[in-house]
Amino acid sequence: MNPRRIALGAAGVVAVVVVLEAVSRAGLVDDTALPPASTVLREAGKLAVDQEFLTDVGATVKSWLLGLLLAVVVAVPLGVLLGSVPLLGTASRAVVELCRPIPSVALIPLAILLFSSPDQTKMSLVFYACLWPILVNTLYALRDVDPVAKESLRSFGFGTPAVLLRVSLPSAAPFIATGVRIAASVALVVVISTELLVGGDNGMGIYLNDTQSGGGRTDVLLAGACWAGVLGLLANGLLIALERIVFRWHTARVEGIA
Repeated sequence: MNPRRIALGAAGVVAVVVVLEAVSRAGLVDDTALPPASTVLREAGKLAVDQEFLTDVGATVKSWLLGLLLAVVVAVPLGVLLGSVPLLGTASRAVVELCRPIPSVALIPLAILLFSSPDQTKMSLVFYACLWPILVNTLYALRDVDPVAKESLRSFGFGTPAVLLRVSLPSAAPFIATGVRIAASVALVVVISTELLVGGDNGMGIYLNDTQSGGGRTDVLLAGACWAGVLGLLANGLLIALERIVFRWHTARVEGIA
């Protein structure tokens, strides 16, 4: 990763912390509504060694990853099928365009009726939210594969399965990975939102709800929210690093163009 980008990113974070600290210390806002950034960071440090909070983080990450994995297992093969068979792709387009704008949170009442446990409810909503970015990216990636490359392989006597495995999928894979990365960010928002609204035994959303009982602790609430942001940042960074390793040829080409 570019050290200059890392330095600029760190400088941006520091600048935001300094501004928030100054705003709170200057009395421009009520410090019970927006505690000083230093207080929030101190509470975030305490949460890092709080066993109860770590258990809640583990429950959230479990639902997050299982829902995302299930979406990948379903969306990628489905996208390959719809993208490879024009008739199926055309027939399904209206359904895809109708369903993908529906927010997962709007389906919470239905999920509660269908699933008995909060964990199943969370996983089902994460699955639904992740399905569409991965499916749509897979569809468009397969449609944009260079037709000359496919025809060249066919001219050598290769059939449709060979063209799919040797040309279409390798060409589309980096864009499918981008869909997975987008879905991972969406999934984190959905799983925590579901925990906030549905409840359950464990989860970051449940922990954040508990911080507001008995008068509320805004500093602890914001500290927990910061850790949610850190989780998203780590997941995105891990997926980008994985893309750079697996699709090194694609990364080198993109950087060369840039």
